[in-house]
Amino acid sequence: MSGGVALHVDGLAVAYGTRPVVRALTLPPISAGTVTVLVGPNGAGKSTVLKALARIVPSSGTVKFGDDDLRPLSSRDRARTIGFMPQTVPPAAELTVIESVIVSLQAGHDSADAEKRAIAVLRRVGIAELALRPLDRLSGGERQLVSLAQTIALSPPLLFLDEPTSALDLARQYDVMQLVRSFAAEGAAVVLVMHDLTLAAHWADSVIVLNNGRLHSAGVPSEAITASMLKEVYGASASVETISGRLFVVPSDPGASANTDERKRQP
Repeated sequence: MSGGVALHVDGLAVAYGTRPVVRALTLPPISAGTVTVLVGPNGAGKSTVLKALARIVPSSGTVKFGDDDLRPLSSRDRARTIGFMPQTVPPAAELTVIESVIVSLQAGHDSADAEKRAIAVLRRVGIAELALRPLDRLSGGERQLVSLAQTIALSPPLLFLDEPTSALDLARQYDVMQLVRSFAAEGAAVVLVMHDLTLAAHWADSVIVLNNGRLHSAGVPSEAITASMLKEVYGASASVETISGRLFVVPSDPGASANTDERKRQP
């Protein structure tokens, strides 16, 4: 934790035109020094909530970090306070990897040692060898890691990461989640959107389940990720197993279900 500072979200609402997407959403406090994962089916409003918290899309309601309202932040103060990693990596600009991180550093302050700091960020993410590579010559997974480096460059106290592991292989997924835990250990409040519930359960301090733009449930992973929640929210038949102290979501065997149905039909 970091002095009891927390992100407070009260009555958050977002609409796209006349269509409400997030509906009067109030979340449990999200403390500095913790990792919170937003989960829910497609269309639940997860990415929209993250964008609203980052002040990227217009919203109503209250979003505060400690006693500070995030609404009136200048663009420079916002860059220092909030790091946002989008789900879809923007088209590659005509920059090298290190130049793109330097641009992110300069968004928050003027820094004579920006190049040195950018190299340190790339090393932390594990992509220093890509420093001089043009962005348009990277793979999808490499671009995702560069996007993460850009997001953490200024070490903001709030990190909002939308599916940061979606384009990565298994080893890189674990590397990124270890990084996420290290950001929290340094005092950041980290909020992620994830679809892999087993991965979320392993790394999160708390899980918030969204459905139809509303809060369904929240708690530690073992409280939030249950078979009944999976059935009610996802419409999925699955069991939740604990093996060696870790939670795993195990889909039901469709073949077994089909065989059972066939036996029932037999005379």
